[in-house]
Amino acid sequence: MKTILLLYSFFLFLLPATEVAAQPNATLSGAWQNASDPGETICMMDGYFVYAKFDIGAKTFEQTWGGPYSLEGNNLKIKVEFDSKEKDQVGKERVLPIKKTATLTIDGLGAAKTMKQVDDGKGPLAGNWRITGRKQGETMNEIPLRPRRTLKLLTGTRFQWMAINIETGEFSGTGGGTYTFANGKYTEHIEFFSRDGNRVGASLSFDGKIENGDWHHSGLSSKGDPIYEIWSRMK
Repeated sequence: MKTILLLYSFFLFLLPATEVAAQPNATLSGAWQNASDPGETICMMDGYFVYAKFDIGAKTFEQTWGGPYSLEGNNLKIKVEFDSKEKDQVGKERVLPIKKTATLTIDGLGAAKTMKQVDDGKGPLAGNWRITGRKQGETMNEIPLRPRRTLKLLTGTRFQWMAINIETGEFSGTGGGTYTFANGKYTEHIEFFSRDGNRVGASLSFDGKIENGDWHHSGLSSKGDPIYEIWSRMK
């Protein structure tokens, strides 16, 4: 009996240390921005990492890449699922040495960079979503999970969508910026758009609601076409 009690006490002693060790992943969640270049961002939500480089003033898009990530010691490990510049990187692992204090110092993106936290990843829409349904006429068509997919990562304040194929490495496009969501209205403020830089600076508003855990998104697209989409959290 004493042996059992001793083992139980030992387990309880170890539990807080285990919980602390699991915390670093959570502390990285949210949006990060280069302290000296607002057109360089990193967003991390639900274990998914997205890097983007763009120039708002020039309305140009340079690069984006990302995929599922894990934190091992001081190394951020990303399994690349898409890369707009280097298709052959898809399926490989990238390791970025990091140091987190009040800011995030990150290496492996050229020179070492200091990223400041823009938000902590909290909000009703914060997460990694994929489109699972799209209405055509009066019919809602289900979109099953396939290698070719459209994802939208939202932190507390920033959004980015990516049309990708995680098997072939095909990259079809991306766009992102900041967003607000209040009183059933979701509004995007576009800071980069890979297919058409002229859309940078535009704002688009949609009706939005969370229903049974899914995000219902309706309104007019950037081309003025009516849309009704359902987005579900990636699992």
